Order: sequence, then C-alpha cells, then structure tokens
Amino acid sequence: MRVTARYVIIGAGIHGLSTAWHLARELRASGRGDGRDIVIIDKTGVGAGASGIACGVIRNNYFQPAMRELMAHSVSVWESDPAAFSYHPVGYLQISHEAMREDVASIHEQQRAIGYISTFVEGSEASRTYLRGIFADWRARRITSVLHEHRGGYANNLASLKGLRARTEAEGVRILAGVANKDFKRDASGAVTAVVTDRGPIPCEQVVVATGPWVRQQWDMLDLPAMTRVLGPDGEHHDAPTWTYWALQEGTLKVDPGYLVDNRGNMPPVVHVDTDEPLCDEDGVVTKGPWGLYYKPDFSFGGVQGGCVPDRVNRPAGDVAVDPYGPESSHFVVGEEFHRTFSAGLAFCQERFEGKAHLMSREPSGGIGCFTPDSFPVFDTFADNVYFIADSNHGYKMIGVGALVAQELMGQRQALLEPFRYSRYAEGRLHPVSNSPFPWS
Repeated sequence: MRVTARYVIIGAGIHGLSTAWHLARELRASGRGDGRDIVIIDKTGVGAGASGIACGVIRNNYFQPAMRELMAHSVSVWESDPAAFSYHPVGYLQISHEAMREDVASIHEQQRAIGYISTFVEGSEASRTYLRGIFADWRARRITSVLHEHRGGYANNLASLKGLRARTEAEGVRILAGVANKDFKRDASGAVTAVVTDRGPIPCEQVVVATGPWVRQQWDMLDLPAMTRVLGPDGEHHDAPTWTYWALQEGTLKVDPGYLVDNRGNMPPVVHVDTDEPLCDEDGVVTKGPWGLYYKPDFSFGGVQGGCVPDRVNRPAGDVAVDPYGPESSHFVVGEEFHRTFSAGLAFCQERFEGKAHLMSREPSGGIGCFTPDSFPVFDTFADNVYFIADSNHGYKMIGVGALVAQELMGQRQALLEPFRYSRYAEGRLHPVSNSPFPWS
C-alpha cells in the first residue's frame, strides 16, 4: 500500500469522522488544502469499536462547568442536522436522591447561566408529581429532585456514523478500513514522520489519535508515561495510572420500544435515576448502596435499552484484567448480575416493567471504557505533532469535539478544550467531583 497524507487520523469512530469532516471544511475554506489531504485508518472499519455500540445518550448533565460548556457545544452540532445524524431531541431527566440534590441544583443554575434550557424540581412530593405528569406509573422511592433538560436526547449509533461518513467522504477524505496502526516513525526531535501500519508506512505531517478504549496502544508506542503525577486537593502529589479500564454495563429489555411512551403516547425523555434506596426483586436484595441506571426506548436496539454503573476491570496498581487491545474490549459481555440489576431497576422506577425480567436480551452488549486519572477527557498534543482525543468514555455524545480539534489543528486554540489539557494533573487543575455513583459524572 502506497499512501501519503498531510493528516492521518487513527480511528473511524465518532471523533475520527467528526474531526476529518470539520478539518476538511476548514482546509477548503482557508484555501490551505481540502479533504484529499486527510486519511482515516481503522483496523476494522467505521463504527467497529465503541462508537458502534454506544448507548447514544446526548446530555448536558454534568457537575463540572467545563463539561457542561463542551456538551452544550456538542448538542448544537447534533441539532444542526437531526436527520443526517439520526438524532432524537426528546430531552433528558436526571432523577436523584437527597445526597445529590445540591449538586443537581448547581447544574441547573449553571445551565441557566449558559442558556441551556432545563427545569429543576425539588422535594419528594413535587418530584413525584412532576414525574407522574410524564409517566402515570412512576413509583421510584427516595427521590428528592428532578432536573429535566429540554434539549438533548439520544442518537442511533450506527445510523449517525453513516451520516458522518457520508459527509466526510463528500469532502474527499479517504477512509482505509482494515488497516491497523502498528508503530510510528519519528525524527531526531521525536516528532512523527510516518504512521506505520500492517499495510506499510503512511508518511504524514500530523497525526490524530481517536481510538477510544484503545488509546493506550498509541500512548505506549510513543513511550508516554504509564503513571501520571497528580497534584491533589490536599496539596500533595501522587502517582496514578494514566489509564484505567471499566466494563460498561449495558443491555436491552426486549419489548416493543413503543411500550415505553409518556402519558401522551409520545417518545419520552431519556431517564436517568440515581438513588440510595435498596434495590430488591422477587429473589431478595440486589444492591444496598447508592446505585443508578439510565434507559430509553430505542428502535435501533429493539427494546428499552440502557445501563447501570460500570464495573472496574483493573486494579489501582495498573494491572489490566481485560486485554484492552483484544476483541473483548469492544464487545464486553455483561453477566446475569447486570441483567438482574437493570430489570429490577426498571421495575423500581415504573410499574409497567414489573415481572419483565425474563425479557432481558442475552446478546453481547456493553464495552470497555478507558478512563483518565480523573475520569475526564484529555485533548492535547504530544510528541510535537500527535493530537490525542482521549475521551475517557464521554465520547459518543461529544460529536462537536471534532470541530474544535479541527480548529486547533489549523492553529486556533480553543477555549472549550483548555480545561482538558494533560498539564492539569501536575498543576492540580482537576475537575470537581460530584456525588453521583457514575465515574463519568
């Protein structure tokens, strides 16, 4: 294979495609080139990794101001062409217990400050009344707040990638499927001069790594640190594994998606519930500690699809129990414990799901998420000319990151990406931590 390119993008998922599409447009508009200067390589093909099995939830529900602003930008990109991106703007419900009320109230206030429309409801009775106005059979206990985001919703993963691919190829970008990155050629300064693949080297001027849970592979090829020095809130430095892996717990209850509609017969908002009420089913206690789940009707998945809090698959010392480069990384098979938790959680929330546990799909689902030391993304340049999009499992919803990265590649630093530089760890500029049981909130 004899290929050259100014820009080589590794990974044909949401970030790789979005970056290529926006970069091609930026090059053409500036008169500095066009899409023919860009090549995307992927060891399998478009959407073969995490993006292709993503739950697809689009939300702004973040306790961290920088994440909220970044997601507001991304939601605008989703809204720019809902049909092409298979985007469903049904909204999003964050339903929470008392320990999270103050956090969620803060989210609402800061959403209002940036013009992101949402409704906040406080108190047990007010929350129950509001939710029963959407679902007559709502019955979750120990809920004291509801944040209803009126923007956001979800997108169908493969359909949205198909739309992005069409736009990317229309700009002249080449997508090379079945081409795996094996190494990098570097000059005396350490800058990459070629991406080495199993089909031969691709000489280039700039590399973008957009490989999702496989990001550590390129990181290791460049001899970047396995441990990261972090300045903690206590003023002390400590070393943390640069990458930590969690098994995402997602699946589908195989009912007609129309089974989950609101009181008016319409597709409802995405539902996310966090509570400290013990979860039980007919066999006894499922979990006693704080737990959470999210769900939505989805015709692409063929049922009510969603997930629960992920499981960690490696230890603090950095030993990886699941090979992050193996096939199980993109299609982690969840077990019976998840099936029980998800079905019991649905029944906890809504009466219509009582007795439906036997309808849980046993098809492979979930995936491996690769998390940074603080569980938030890193967008930064390493080895002089290798731009890492390390999404820390926030990836699919952030379709707008590609537009911002494209502008940075054109030499225009983006304020929305500044809070996500790698230097924040050594400098102690960490994102605030919420009381959510989910590591990405």
